[in-house]
Amino acid sequence: MNDKLSSSSDRVYAIDALRGFAIMGIMLLHNIEHFNFYSFPETTSTFLSSLDKHIWDMMFFLFSGKAYAIFALLFGFTFYLQNHHCEKRGEDFKNRYLWRLLLLLGFGFINSLFFPGEILVLYALVGVVLVPVRHLSDRAVAWIAFFLMLQPLEWCKALYALIDPAANPQQMIFSLGDVYPQLGGHSLWEMMKANFVTGQLASLNWAWCYGRVFQTASLFMIGMLLGRKGLFQMNADSHQRIFAFWQRVICYSLPSAVLLYYLKDFIYSQIGNPFLLASMKTVWNSWYNLAFMLVIVSSFLLIYWTNDGRIQRILVPYGKMSLSDYVTQSIIGSLIYFGYGLELHKYCGTTYSVLIGVVFFLLQLAFAHWWFHHFKRGPLETIWHKLTWINKNA
Repeated sequence: MNDKLSSSSDRVYAIDALRGFAIMGIMLLHNIEHFNFYSFPETTSTFLSSLDKHIWDMMFFLFSGKAYAIFALLFGFTFYLQNHHCEKRGEDFKNRYLWRLLLLLGFGFINSLFFPGEILVLYALVGVVLVPVRHLSDRAVAWIAFFLMLQPLEWCKALYALIDPAANPQQMIFSLGDVYPQLGGHSLWEMMKANFVTGQLASLNWAWCYGRVFQTASLFMIGMLLGRKGLFQMNADSHQRIFAFWQRVICYSLPSAVLLYYLKDFIYSQIGNPFLLASMKTVWNSWYNLAFMLVIVSSFLLIYWTNDGRIQRILVPYGKMSLSDYVTQSIIGSLIYFGYGLELHKYCGTTYSVLIGVVFFLLQLAFAHWWFHHFKRGPLETIWHKLTWINKNA
């Protein structure tokens, strides 16, 4: 099998393809959202208006909360690989990893100049949780991940709402709406200043209030556990065990996702307290997105391994340069939709925006294929790698 991992230079190509799929989903979703600038033209066409709505609903159904979850899962797996290779050499990866997170934080700050809603800063901050759990037993890590996925903060809020039904404290102190004047304005400098401060604070505030912090930490640990168990690395010896595992995952996660999806409106309708309702929505959506994400991951991997990646392999180069993809999406996306650039937020509804996203994706995909014919790593990946392993041959 192509995904046998025998040395630190080998790639798990199914995971590269899966990461590429997640980045594609993030790209398309960001385009219809105009990169978090919710400004759209009015349309007089009934057909186009209906098409816009259906495409919007479909894209959010497929990718919202799921693509990011896949990305977080694979972040934990990547940590496992790097930590494992260091341990085989008799080295401790901790300091290198913390330095690597600091570098990621720098990439995140650069990305935040163009996109008020980026996730690299969040990943750099939350990624620290992998350090204290990296040497714990599988059972201990699994229980911690399970506890975090339960969204303990939201249950504390729910308890508070039950004790004081009149309470409804303000949770969003910073809002992305606060940067809309700069996103729609014509000054690149003013936009970058607003994004870097208010936009980033709004993004982190949203992540904290809507369960993304606890979910991300949990998914990091789950990804690390899947790496420990070798459940992403298909080879002749483990084929039957791994295939059976992911078949069980889809058998459990699919009915769970369906049940969570169809029960949510009924559950929400039974809650009158707005503060309690907000917490229950965060908990429920977190669980639903987890279940649906597992459906996507298991389906993708089973199809890849069944067909030796004949179709999905096209995404491998795209997934191998996911950091470069993500940052360039933000830079070019802001140029396309924001006021300092082409201002297409004034002219593109959901349908036209998703078409732009598809073209954008195909161009990035073609560039990735060209790049890896000439270079070993993506542009930003090369910088990240060299700085991570500075003063050391790796």
